[in-house]
Amino acid sequence: MTAAARPSVHHMRDRALAATALGCLGVVFGDIGTSPLYALQVAINSATPAGSAPAPQAIIGIVSLIFWSLLVIISIKYAILIMRADNGGEGGILALLALVSPRRATQNRTGALMVLVGLFGATLLYGDGAITPAMSVLSAIEGLKIYAPQTDHVVVPLTGAILMMLFFLQKKGTNWIGGIFGPVMLVWFAVIGILGISGIVKEPAVLGALSPWPALSYLWQAGPIAFTVIGTAFLAVTGGEALYADMGHFGPFPIRVAWFGVALPTLTLNYFGQGGLLLADPSAIENPFYRLAPEWSHYGLVALATAATVIASQAIITGAYSLTQQANQLGLLPRLRIIHTARHERAQIYIPLVNWTLALATLTAVLGFRSSDALAGAYGIAVSLLMVITTALAAFVALHWKHNPLLIVIVNGSLLLLELLYFASASTKLLDGGWFPLTISLVIAFLMLTWRRGVEMLDKARLAVRQTVDEFDAEVKANPPFRIDGTAVVLGRLTKGIPLALSLNLKLNRVLHQKVLLVAIDVTGTPRVCDEERAVIQRISDDITRVELRYGFMESPDVPGGLKTALTRGQIGKCELSSITYYIGHDTIVAGRPDEGMALWREHLFALMHRNAQRPGASFKIPAEQVMEIGLEFKI
Repeated sequence: MTAAARPSVHHMRDRALAATALGCLGVVFGDIGTSPLYALQVAINSATPAGSAPAPQAIIGIVSLIFWSLLVIISIKYAILIMRADNGGEGGILALLALVSPRRATQNRTGALMVLVGLFGATLLYGDGAITPAMSVLSAIEGLKIYAPQTDHVVVPLTGAILMMLFFLQKKGTNWIGGIFGPVMLVWFAVIGILGISGIVKEPAVLGALSPWPALSYLWQAGPIAFTVIGTAFLAVTGGEALYADMGHFGPFPIRVAWFGVALPTLTLNYFGQGGLLLADPSAIENPFYRLAPEWSHYGLVALATAATVIASQAIITGAYSLTQQANQLGLLPRLRIIHTARHERAQIYIPLVNWTLALATLTAVLGFRSSDALAGAYGIAVSLLMVITTALAAFVALHWKHNPLLIVIVNGSLLLLELLYFASASTKLLDGGWFPLTISLVIAFLMLTWRRGVEMLDKARLAVRQTVDEFDAEVKANPPFRIDGTAVVLGRLTKGIPLALSLNLKLNRVLHQKVLLVAIDVTGTPRVCDEERAVIQRISDDITRVELRYGFMESPDVPGGLKTALTRGQIGKCELSSITYYIGHDTIVAGRPDEGMALWREHLFALMHRNAQRPGASFKIPAEQVMEIGLEFKI
């Protein structure tokens, strides 16, 4: 490469990095980026007796506590440490859970316990997803009341209308708005940084909060109230788990660039600016964020804040879709209808059931709590517990990877103790709203465990009645069926024995295709599987071949696509994909054996979930005109 060419290559790399980092601002930092709307105000209110002005020591101490929480929890834990615990480049609680190997967890008690903990951690994201849009949009719209108190009665209806519009637009996909996420959030971060500078200028003494000593001194002297303050200050770091969860979309380096280069500096400036304003004018505690701005810019700032909170809400909703898809692939949920809203982008999906369930939960939160102050009690508990679980799972994986145990105990143990303190403090708000996201999480976790146990029981029932390969072969030789031209693909979950769809078809119709492929889908603990490892072939006889199609938990199984890959690589011989007949069992579950591991009512629940799951043909992208379903009944 010539010297003249090098600068252009570096320039292109810099532009690509800048574009990716800009995308991070819109997707990764929407939630934590809108925390200044409410975090400091809620924390200082929790430390101030009703009707009193906030004390200067409390203001500087809480600003210091928030600043050092951002440094320790977000910068050190997530941006520097946790993002190293990737699963094939992917991050997030389910990526960690996949590393724990859910399907093999029953081999030891520790693994089983970590799976249960990780499973509950994953469901906490649904609780967070119900609270975040309500909290964020409410806090933005409440800015209307600063200079127009008469608008108080429109805050809840307007918030509900904005959120309903957001959920209605989900089926159109996010491409139409995704392109402006980053630029809008860049403007947002720039504005809150500038506003923060104006507040610092009013009272530069707030810069003393750069040291951790004001936080430690205040917490030591505040007495029992300090325990509550810790939990409310934690609101400043909610959304931090997105750094890890979205690592697979953007890569760790662009996320770190966006955090250390834009988000952290501007958030710091804004929190210090709000603190400076409160030191100069304690009456601004009514809403220190909006009071930073001059009156002439107020309604423009409300509009910008609303846009930023809608973006934060969109990121949470999209994350719920992605989480559901991964849980589906890992066998933790039944197959759901997943709509791909963009042909060129696999990550652009829409799941109607998740969308409207989340909409119902979010609107319930808005109508039930009616203000961001009331929602604050419900907000921190789920996120703090999720962070505790992430730290514990990361330590478990690090030990599995044979890292230095002493170092793991020191680093993860220290973070775990700190986050347990945050969680314990947030738990004091359990009866004030913390029960809401936890209830959502517990219900979904229970449904996941019921589905997982039910599938295990169903597999056991299948194996009990399946013919072995030798038995099937002997039957064919003893009573030869009529052979028809072409290829039959028989789908089955298990890679043992002969699928019932094939043996029943042979028994009832006495026909067999000249070529038969027994196809099973295996979802691995890695995010993606390369084409070279897509198909595992096992020749059973001259005309019957077992094909195991392997997919990562971030992929959508595509049976025709997988067979095409195997055909191209010469693994399954010649066949015409467009003329294949796919035999699929149409299972009917009959509950009635409570001695098999689940209460009868849970078996009925599993049967209901199974009955409403998406049919395998549609889930595995098999053309409907090539599918033949054979009814099967199982009693569990």
